[in-house]
Amino acid sequence: MGKCVCQHCSQSIEFPDQLAGQEVACPVCAKPTRLPRSGPPMIKIPAPPPRPGTSPEPVGTGVSAVVKRMIDNIETVVVGKRDKILLAMVTYFSEGHLLLEDVPGVAKTMLARAIAQSVGGSFKRLQCTPDLLPNDITGASIFNPKTTEFEFRPGPVFAQIVLADEINRTTPRTQSALLEAMSERQVTVDGVNYPLEPPFLIIATQNPIDHEGTFPLPEAQLDRFMTRLSLGYPSAEEETRMLERLQGEHPIERLQPVVSTDDVLACQKAVRATRVDPKVRDYVIKIVRATRQHDAISLGASPRASLAIVRAAQALAAIQGYDFVLPDHVKEVAPAVLSHRLIVRPESRLRKVTAASVVDAITNQTPVPTLPGAY
Repeated sequence: MGKCVCQHCSQSIEFPDQLAGQEVACPVCAKPTRLPRSGPPMIKIPAPPPRPGTSPEPVGTGVSAVVKRMIDNIETVVVGKRDKILLAMVTYFSEGHLLLEDVPGVAKTMLARAIAQSVGGSFKRLQCTPDLLPNDITGASIFNPKTTEFEFRPGPVFAQIVLADEINRTTPRTQSALLEAMSERQVTVDGVNYPLEPPFLIIATQNPIDHEGTFPLPEAQLDRFMTRLSLGYPSAEEETRMLERLQGEHPIERLQPVVSTDDVLACQKAVRATRVDPKVRDYVIKIVRATRQHDAISLGASPRASLAIVRAAQALAAIQGYDFVLPDHVKEVAPAVLSHRLIVRPESRLRKVTAASVVDAITNQTPVPTLPGAY
């Protein structure tokens, strides 16, 4: 059975999987409602056909090849989560930051470590605890008695990939130490600005179930994360394969880099060059504005969300071999980009309305633009 929310009365609707994608009458208000696609599988977008007079090799092969090497390498450690790994790669190559939120033991930290070890760059891990201080992240100026001067000792945030494990277990004061790094790629200590070396990525994990001794991330900081992913439990077959692989040495111990930071920087530059038609930009704006006007939402997505959707769609298009963005690319990345930015009204939560269901309803109801023939 699938679930969705009526766009007219915000009533939760359950429907058989075979009715997914069809239009039915709401059992409460009797108004027509478009049912979403069943389940959360990724949209299957075919590879672009070669253009006349060009090589049959698809555009964006460089990005595709780099991402494929990384995904294949990560999958030796994280079993059966290829769609989630792909969205993590979309975040990385669109220069965003990633929030992994799920129950304990589903490989959140392992995915972050595998991404870091697949890239030949610097990596630091922060184990967030209530006694962690801002200076423990950013670094501090230490007095050197030999030179009688203060010297800056950089903290772990100066790595190219930073894992903030259980980020909601540290205090808001310490959480805020990451805001400048996430937004401006720099750290200010004692009035001096220190730039962070690109490509810079923060991967944060948190457990949404156990709230004892935690400090929920404020909306301003959640908005800094481009995407939020939940890995979920593996299937029985995937869990069996995992047990077989972990019978001896853990695969993470022998995981080697397969790409360099120069490869990542080149791919990020290629992603920025991916074309976005004005109709696709208008499509993104309609989706984002619909979140601000929805009856079940008290706080809609910010303009930063619009930019994040476009950038993530560019990355997904480049990864799949396109040099332009399709509306399907926007629909595919929208749930991961928007869901954590929305606040559902309390009365809507009582009706089992979730931010993800609202985003799914909005993307299914927003008219999809038709692109020019050149696309």
